[in-house]
Amino acid sequence: MRLIAPLSLCVLLAASASVAAPPAAAPVVVELYQSQGCSSCPPADGVLNALAARSDVIALNFAVTYWDQLGWKDTFAKPAYTARQWDYARAAGRGNVSTPQMIVGGRTAIVGSRPAEVDAVIARARAGQSGPPILVNGTTIGLPAGKTSVPATLWLVSYDPRTIPVAIRAGENGGRTIPHRNIVRDLVLLGTWNGAAKRFSLPPAMPGMGTALLLQAGRGGPIIAARRS
Repeated sequence: MRLIAPLSLCVLLAASASVAAPPAAAPVVVELYQSQGCSSCPPADGVLNALAARSDVIALNFAVTYWDQLGWKDTFAKPAYTARQWDYARAAGRGNVSTPQMIVGGRTAIVGSRPAEVDAVIARARAGQSGPPILVNGTTIGLPAGKTSVPATLWLVSYDPRTIPVAIRAGENGGRTIPHRNIVRDLVLLGTWNGAAKRFSLPPAMPGMGTALLLQAGRGGPIIAARRS
């Protein structure tokens, strides 16, 4: 596991009722924070790639920037993704971030290369899920009225569903080709939700990308609702 210290950014939002039927069961959101420059990360990429095939999970691969100085600049990393991981760390009272780290349901941080532990945490997260349905009809997102202890944030995540082999030419993984799946390419803050019924506009999808909507408590708090859009 690789550790590093402070930075900032993250969260998710909502919309109104009477828009469209929500999916039957909300999937569990699993976020992997990794870097092509980290020698500990390829096994976790493999775990995330397997999760990407599951309909009960939204698997998202966030490439972070803080290992870029090790001789290889990650080809997918963005400062916003590093900041999102720091938001989780601060919300949980952690003084550092690490790779490969998985955040399950916005609540539990674990080492992403341990598949049995990942499966167990996903099962626990599903058992404790609650939250308003995120309703989508065309370009309109709706959140019905509900209760929230803190303002929630609604995020739109765009990710590449393909398996992308990346040839690493330098750094700790130099000479390896690492397959990446569900790499996040964009993270857009759509707004906040305070418990009143509310509507949001769904931006046009990026060509070829999968999309997910995440409703998150506060900044770096639990994900209280999620769906593929």
